[in-house]
Amino acid sequence: MRHFLRGCCRAVLPLAVLPLAGPGCHRAGSGPGGQPPPADAAVPLEIANHNWLDVTIYVVRDGQPMRVGIANASSSASFTLPAHLLGQGRELRLWGRPIGGTGGALTETVVVQPGQWIGWTLESDLSLSAIGVY
Repeated sequence: MRHFLRGCCRAVLPLAVLPLAGPGCHRAGSGPGGQPPPADAAVPLEIANHNWLDVTIYVVRDGQPMRVGIANASSSASFTLPAHLLGQGRELRLWGRPIGGTGGALTETVVVQPGQWIGWTLESDLSLSAIGVY
């Protein structure tokens, strides 16, 4: 894994895990008919890119980056991560590599339970980016 991180920002990003609260919130934890989602369900990924560069998004599993897509500069992007991209225990890390820039953002390992989704905010200084599981 160190080989692909060479040149990438190695700063650890804060992990912000916030519970869903309030009656107006979307209930992602239930499937059709009120049943819990299957354990092999895909995971939604929402990215808010506040950076002035496009950022290529990767899922890092077992030390190998797997490209997910591109989050365009100063916009938002939505992806669906298939369950096979998650490691054992449903954990993953995300890596954002700016196109035409240096550095990058690598998240801590997060665990995503069935029915949850990931929100990742990429800041203009990628080392200040934050991830949350909701």
